[in-house]
Amino acid sequence: MTDTPFDPRTLLAGSRLGVLATIKADGRPQLSPVTPFYDREAERLHISTTQGRAKTANLRRDPRAALEVTSPDGRSWATAEGTVTLIGPGTDPHGPEVEALVDYYRQAAGEHPDWDEYRAAMVSDRRVLVTMAVEHVYGARMR
Repeated sequence: MTDTPFDPRTLLAGSRLGVLATIKADGRPQLSPVTPFYDREAERLHISTTQGRAKTANLRRDPRAALEVTSPDGRSWATAEGTVTLIGPGTDPHGPEVEALVDYYRQAAGEHPDWDEYRAAMVSDRRVLVTMAVEHVYGARMR
């Protein structure tokens, strides 16, 4: 039986739960559970969050971040590191900030049953799209 080599990018692409690490003002890490979407072709990670969260404030001050995901059995993990760009929050349901969140949703989950409702929620929730340019990926599978 041949053992398939471990590819941390495959684990990243299949994971919908991870932990985002950002840097607090005092230099300590701040960890947040998030629902990431990894666009393997573009080498970009996308996360939707809201204005006013610690991670958003940290990333506005210092755009460096890392995201860790773990396999369901806990025997594999992958970490992506990179620099983040923040888009939003938007005030216009049809503005570019909300359009970026619509694109993210379509990539991550497909079509929404009510785009008008989704767009209104993105504005009222003060949603921000976090996009990480993935610069380094590493991980391991335990045997």
